[in-house]
Amino acid sequence: MGDVVGALPKYLNIAGVGTGVIIPKYRLKWIESHHFTTVYRGAVRMHNRYVPFTIEQETGNSLEFPFFVANIPGLFDRPGIYADPSGYTYNDEVERYLCFQQAVLQWLVNSPSHPLVLHCHDHHTGLIPFMIKHCPEYGALRHIPTVFTIHNGAYHGAFSWRNMYLMPFFDANARGLLDWADTICPLAAGVKNAWRVTTVSPSYLEELRQDSQGMEWLFWHEQHKCAGILNGIDAQVWNPHTDQFIAYPLREDVEAYKAENKRILAQRFNIDPSMPLISFIGRLVNEKGVDLLPDVYARVLQSGMRVSLILEGTGEPRLQDAFRHLAQQFRGRFDCTIEYNEALAHQIYAGSDFLIMPSRIEPCGLNQMYAMRYGTIPIVRSVGGLKDTVPDIGEPSGIGRGIRFNNFSLEDAAMAIYRAADLYYNHRDDFDLLRSKVMQIDFSWERAAGHYIHIYEEVAG
Repeated sequence: MGDVVGALPKYLNIAGVGTGVIIPKYRLKWIESHHFTTVYRGAVRMHNRYVPFTIEQETGNSLEFPFFVANIPGLFDRPGIYADPSGYTYNDEVERYLCFQQAVLQWLVNSPSHPLVLHCHDHHTGLIPFMIKHCPEYGALRHIPTVFTIHNGAYHGAFSWRNMYLMPFFDANARGLLDWADTICPLAAGVKNAWRVTTVSPSYLEELRQDSQGMEWLFWHEQHKCAGILNGIDAQVWNPHTDQFIAYPLREDVEAYKAENKRILAQRFNIDPSMPLISFIGRLVNEKGVDLLPDVYARVLQSGMRVSLILEGTGEPRLQDAFRHLAQQFRGRFDCTIEYNEALAHQIYAGSDFLIMPSRIEPCGLNQMYAMRYGTIPIVRSVGGLKDTVPDIGEPSGIGRGIRFNNFSLEDAAMAIYRAADLYYNHRDDFDLLRSKVMQIDFSWERAAGHYIHIYEEVAG
């Protein structure tokens, strides 16, 4: 979601659609290293207390669009975003995001001009379409069309009706528009109340209609206002020719570019660069299928298959420990770094031969697009946006871009890695051709931005 909200507005502005972004003021290195100017001060009533906040604008316009943060002391100025650095989630998410949404709406109500469209993302802002329709306090915004994008429908943000006292006053007749499964459900409320609903790939929208933890009926009922729009990537940031994060930028020789960047990775990780390098980058959570990887990697390495494996990411403590143990057990074959380091991630994309994504759920996925841009072939499970962006090399149509497997199983994932090693060692010409081909695919945001502009024009007349 952060990648999308950080890139889509930039390309909307380039296309002539003036767009700004507001997020909570998290305690992040990037935010702390930039200067912000206060543009509004207020306080949100949360039951029997008032929570002060300020809306601040980044002064340098370094993102190429107006960027605002809601500074709410005590709620967001803490390590991490949804969890602390050890991986344990915060227990006051309801208060945090209810306060954030109301702070944004209070600021907009008191602004001299209002936006033409409000574009909300995931359950964290899913109550905004309801609030501007049914909360008298924000009635001045009732005419503004809302678009609600679901990046990950697995997280509903639901909370008990016992916490209704934290909500702003709303029309009692509208109670049903908040309710799902006897809870106040921000995700369901966003789908019910927004003028348009989008998902981040066409296949993911279809998957939500088939399996969305009980919400299947809702997505069928609201299908008339739903659309799947595949995300893009910022081709200016993710450019192997100009990327300052990689040691050896691409000039003309793709093979030399890949070999040199793999050599750099072999200095950072304890791996053999003469073998095909298969990497994982991302959150260490079940949703990403990461719990499958320790057993898959153990089977692959114990079988004697000649591959090198590395991993970068943070997440559930039990998974972090599992990969640390694996690195001790298979020294020189598998290595990991339990962190998220943006510069290192770029280097891994540039130096790897393959990137594995065994996701249980992958609404769109950007990592496979980054990988292809850098000449790294994706190994993916056939779900969501992975299915839309990575046709299998075995398909007779000849449009293959990577290796896919269907079942979330040890056998299927291990076979996918075997196919990757076989391609690397025994079909080298095909491997080189595929690597060059995937680097030419256009995943730029201009295409996706055009689809969003069409929706904005529809709802705003």
